[in-house]
Amino acid sequence: MDCIFCKLAQEKKEHIAETENLFAVWDKFPASKGHALIIPKRHIVTMFEMNEDEGREFPIILNKIKKAIEKKYDGEKPSGYNVGSNNGLAAGQIVMHLHIHVLPRYKGGDGIQLLGNGEPKE
Repeated sequence: MDCIFCKLAQEKKEHIAETENLFAVWDKFPASKGHALIIPKRHIVTMFEMNEDEGREFPIILNKIKKAIEKKYDGEKPSGYNVGSNNGLAAGQIVMHLHIHVLPRYKGGDGIQLLGNGEPKE
């Protein structure tokens, strides 16, 4: 399998946080300062495939990342966060290995205003 995130799971020097089943890295193409990714070590495509252990560990690693971001940007701590993932091609997923974005937002920022061209409302 030629999956970039499966390879990253093995490259522990890149990890900024880790649990038994999940790891986190800084995003290589950050949308904001401190943009990080939470990735399962097991190859799964969407959040709906997460097992109970991965789901239980998610808030643990999320808080570890928050602490790492606040330590790295101590002079300008984020005032908010966006946390989310694209699940499936129709949702905009490009890398077919689950990855959850942790996007720090800073005072004066605009957060996520546009989520894309979704289905029309009924």
